[in-house]
Order: sequence, then C-alpha cells, then structure tokens
Amino acid sequence: MSNQTYPRKPDLTQIRPYGDTLDDGKVQLSFTLPVPAGPEAYEAAKRLALMMNLEEPSIVSMQAVDPNLTYFILYAACTKTVDFTSIYVPRSEFTVMDMGDVDDLIEREFGRKLTLVGACTGTDAHTVGIDAIMNMKGFNGHYGLERYRMINAINMGAQVPNEALVARAIAEKADAILVSQVVTQKNLHIMTLTNLIEIIEAEGLRGKMVVAVGGPRITHDLATELGFDAGFSVGSYAEDVASFVAQELIRRRDAR
Repeated sequence: MSNQTYPRKPDLTQIRPYGDTLDDGKVQLSFTLPVPAGPEAYEAAKRLALMMNLEEPSIVSMQAVDPNLTYFILYAACTKTVDFTSIYVPRSEFTVMDMGDVDDLIEREFGRKLTLVGACTGTDAHTVGIDAIMNMKGFNGHYGLERYRMINAINMGAQVPNEALVARAIAEKADAILVSQVVTQKNLHIMTLTNLIEIIEAEGLRGKMVVAVGGPRITHDLATELGFDAGFSVGSYAEDVASFVAQELIRRRDAR
C-alpha cells in the first residue's frame, strides 16, 4: 500500500495558484519591455513583478526581440487569494446534451434539420474558434456541428462581412447565427458585434433566429449586454452550442 501523502483539501474561501504544492501560489508570467536586453532590463522586470505583489521572482528567460524590445519569462509566487465560494458568473440556463441526444431532441421537436450559419466576422482572420464548433472533426474529442445528423451547419469561414453573414442566414432560412471573435485588441470585437446586431435588427430578424457569439474573451454577460442570446468562452464545445440553440428554439416556440 502506498504511503504517498495527497494534498489536503483546499480552503475554497482562500484559493491561489497551485504549482508544486497546494497554496504555494506559483505562477508563470511573460511580458515585453520596451528597453534593450541587459542587466538593467533584467532588474526592471524583477521590480515590476515585486510591484505586482509577486514574491521571489525568478527570471528564466530574457530574449531581445529587437534592439529596443526585450521579452521575459519569469516564475514567482502570488500573495493574493480569491474567495471561490463568493463567485457568481451569469450563464445561459440550459442542459448540455451529447450529440446523439441533441439530434434526437431536434428530430422529436421539429421533425427537420436546424440550419446554423456561422462565421468569424469583420477583419478577424482567425478560423480556429468557428472551426472548432462547426467543422466535422471538432476540437479536443468533441465533434463539430457538421457531424450532427439533425443540423445543417454552414461555416462561412473568416473575415466575413456582417452584411454577408446576415444575407446568407436569410437565404438559408437559418434558425441561428453563430459568430466567433478572436481578435479583441482595442475592443474591435465590440464594434463588430454591435454592428452585427444592428444589421439583424434592421432586417427585422432579431426575434426570428437565435444569435450566439463565442471567443476567448467573450462572456455570457458581455454577449447579452450587446444584444446576443448567449456567449460562449474558453471550454465551450459544439454540444454546448447545439444544446443551447435547440432548447432556446423550443422555449421560444412554446412561449408563443
């Protein structure tokens, strides 16, 4: 019988990062400073870490990006804790179902395939998000919407103008529009997503189809604030989106 000692149960009212042992606070941090690489830059990076309330900063990499830019990777210990028990994150109220159950639900409730049109819109050229949800192979062992028997998934790709996405949704008589936004520098995604909702409303489609958005910096709270029905962030897969769309369409139908 092993004598290995397992970590004690964490205090959820005071959690902090876990590195080698529970509560050690160990984190890895990377950043770039606009100064030449050298002893002064090294010291500046350490001082910044200390000013971030990190303890025992250890710089493990200092690389010159160009003569006046230096990239750092360092390890340190976080001194702050978070009360995990006090956290509430708004989210869509729906039951996540697997692919087979979603297909059965759609067939039973609608008797036809649901059409979902998706794209990465605006100037955003990153297809990774929309492909993870829509492409047949999906992502991380989670099959995409193209594999669902009762879903007609139309992936328009990246850099799709909002007007083109809405026009395609109208032409396909879509049940839902799915949008992916990866580029968020200078809040570009806010402008793109706001413009999309404005176009949908101008076409009189707002209550006629489900509209959802996903991306690494998207939250459900932000999505609903911008006028979307749901927001999906890191850790979301095709079954999350499919389950929400099907159940939301049923809810709307039954509420009429």
